[in-house]
Amino acid sequence: MLNTEIVMAGMPGGWEMVVIALVILLLFGAKKLPELAKGLGQGIREFKGAVDGVKDEMKDAQDTIESENEPSDKDPS
Repeated sequence: MLNTEIVMAGMPGGWEMVVIALVILLLFGAKKLPELAKGLGQGIREFKGAVDGVKDEMKDAQDTIESENEPSDKDPS
């Protein structure tokens, strides 16, 4: 119970989000916001692609290790 209260205390509410949005609008102006959002979206897409690439590499490495550790079908005797 206490942990959720601490977490929720750090998150901004509705009015805080409105104030943050207004400050960003005042700092960057209406013309720059679409460019900033586009750049942010591209960065997030690149990050997700990199994460997926690392996940694929980890899965390939795990599959390789598992295939090396499997006993072969050949009878050594």
